[in-house]
Amino acid sequence: MDSSPLKKNTPFIFAISGYKNSGKTTLITKLIPELKQRGYRVAVIKHDGHDFEADVPGTDSYRHQKAGAYGTAVFSSNRILITKECREPNEIQLMRAFPEADIILIEGLKKSNYPKYYCNYPKESLKPVKELADEIEKMMK
Repeated sequence: MDSSPLKKNTPFIFAISGYKNSGKTTLITKLIPELKQRGYRVAVIKHDGHDFEADVPGTDSYRHQKAGAYGTAVFSSNRILITKECREPNEIQLMRAFPEADIILIEGLKKSNYPKYYCNYPKESLKPVKELADEIEKMMK
């Protein structure tokens, strides 16, 4: 039985936006345990405005990708990692990967229409985590 407090089929989406080094990742890594403590299952989608390399050189999946595979997947008894080439992917496609999530935090997407908190400089000015978690819970209801 699912014990999470949110009983919807669709995860609540909340963006943490701001420019590079504004504290987005720091805030998210503090917000995740606070939301988990409140009983929510949290997933994170990070938008990268530049291309990135997810695989580590020397691993089998890296070699598969470099050999020309359009996609690779690695799985164990505890997790999966899927990497694939995709023309103009969007966050909607990624959200489908987390149907069990109660909340999906998106790091980035400054111009999106999702409810969001905007990180400004300096990092010390970030909103307290408990206060932000309270606001997210209010928006979810």
